[in-house]
Amino acid sequence: MTSMNFIGLDIHKKTISYCVKDISGKVLSEGKIPATRQGLQEWVGTLTEPWTVAMEATMFTGWIYDYLRPYAAAVKVAHPLMLRAIAVAKKKNDRIDAGRIADCLRCDFLPECYMAPMEIRQRRRTLRYRKLLVRQNVQLKNKIAQLLMESGVRYNKEKLHQQGYFHKVLPANPEINPSLWPLLKLAREMIERTQKTERALLRSLEADPLLAARVERLMTIPAIGHVTALTWVLEVGEVERFHSVKQVISYCGLCSGEKTSADSSRRMPISKQRDRHLQTVLLEAAHLAPRLNPELAVLYEREAAQSNRNQAAIAVARKLAAYLLAIDRGERAFVTHQVHSSVAA
Repeated sequence: MTSMNFIGLDIHKKTISYCVKDISGKVLSEGKIPATRQGLQEWVGTLTEPWTVAMEATMFTGWIYDYLRPYAAAVKVAHPLMLRAIAVAKKKNDRIDAGRIADCLRCDFLPECYMAPMEIRQRRRTLRYRKLLVRQNVQLKNKIAQLLMESGVRYNKEKLHQQGYFHKVLPANPEINPSLWPLLKLAREMIERTQKTERALLRSLEADPLLAARVERLMTIPAIGHVTALTWVLEVGEVERFHSVKQVISYCGLCSGEKTSADSSRRMPISKQRDRHLQTVLLEAAHLAPRLNPELAVLYEREAAQSNRNQAAIAVARKLAAYLLAIDRGERAFVTHQVHSSVAA
């Protein structure tokens, strides 16, 4: 029977520390290699027996994970927060960290996290880049308004960022100092350029055959548009990994933390351990949903009467998350069930 070796990787920007151990925990080899594809290729060539490798989730993990999969018996990614709690130590360096990851893998005690398929991660990167452009656009629009306000210029707030108003009406305003126009025009040109790029990225994702069917089904839910549906599909990945609505709500960050000790229990604010991209779009959709769905409107008003409107929006976001899970797992369109009461003649 061929033995299995267990490898822990501590990944950094320029180097990767590795530790190879056998099933008994004996260190077979350890060291550092360059964090490049050529460095990994040369290192993989030195490994003879079958091996399983684990690494901590970082911004560099994705390409290393994809590169090692064809060579390894299994490639696993550890949850960084949970791994920190397990591998806490007084002495800490890259060599020790790699050894501890190898030990967690060898003892089947690795807090493994989900890695979406490469096709999903590639498209997720595009959607997140589109979100960055939208955020930059908002900053530029705020900067234009700030420049006008600090110069004492009066303007129409609702029309300021409309192309026609900016290029035709605003230049006729005598209150604008000529020295201000280069900055205003530069900001406006950047807004128009990033808007075109952002829309092109969104159209490419909407037309993607890998996503189109799922997105179309999800958009049958009231208040779920293209961006929310795409965010759900690309952030969730394989929906089969969620077995209950509670797991989805926790993943989206729509529940509070809890601290319980002995007989005392205390509810904490909304957890920071969440997918922030999914949380943002669901909360945005939750403010629109009560206008489009009577059932969600009733839920919103009931929760608002009991607590406040922020809590009501979170309750609606939880309901939307439940809708999204049901539609995505069931692969069917959303149907509103109406209960008709019969009155005896």
